[in-house]
Amino acid sequence: MVAWQDLLSSDPQVCGGEICASGTRIPVTVILDSLAEGASREEILASYPSLRADHIDAALAYAAELAHEERLVPIKRM
Repeated sequence: MVAWQDLLSSDPQVCGGEICASGTRIPVTVILDSLAEGASREEILASYPSLRADHIDAALAYAAELAHEERLVPIKRM
């Protein structure tokens, strides 16, 4: 798994402290929302020139870790 800690950061002076791709003002939520809406990596990288492909990998790794650690959204049982 990607070491997301090396590629994502939070600074109170940048985007109100949201977790962003390091060296950018692009919040992880923007990356994940774009992927969830069906945008390809290439489309995301074209839309955000300061973003790198490894930032996208880091955002996914971060989300995966959160999914393992937290149960924030109740899942409807079938």
